[in-house]
Amino acid sequence: MLELTMATVAGADSGATAGMQMADAPSEPGAVLRVGRDASVCRLVSPEDWLFVSRVHLEFLCGPEGAWQVTWLRGSQAEPSSEVRLIVGEYAQPLVYGGSVTLPRGGNGEMVIQDRTAARSVNVGFYHES
Repeated sequence: MLELTMATVAGADSGATAGMQMADAPSEPGAVLRVGRDASVCRLVSPEDWLFVSRVHLEFLCGPEGAWQVTWLRGSQAEPSSEVRLIVGEYAQPLVYGGSVTLPRGGNGEMVIQDRTAARSVNVGFYHES
């Protein structure tokens, strides 16, 4: 099972959890959870006017062994207007535009989509049951 929580944070609201959204999916091969602005394909949806988030920005996909990976999907622009970081405990790693990383089994952490031009972010917490 992969559980996701998402909070949108702007300016002085850092640390606020108003409007938190939650989604989960079983750890079965092919299971998918998406984060972005398009509510027709994403389970967790950011504000429509937050254009630093793509229509479909992050895709969490369960592989054949029940391990989850997250991919920062490439959008229509050659250069993204955001940065994405994976944070697990004290460890933080930038995610490359179009890149993927496997989430730790039995672990938790956070994916942060940070606007490059304003103090806004979309924080997606995850818990991957082992």
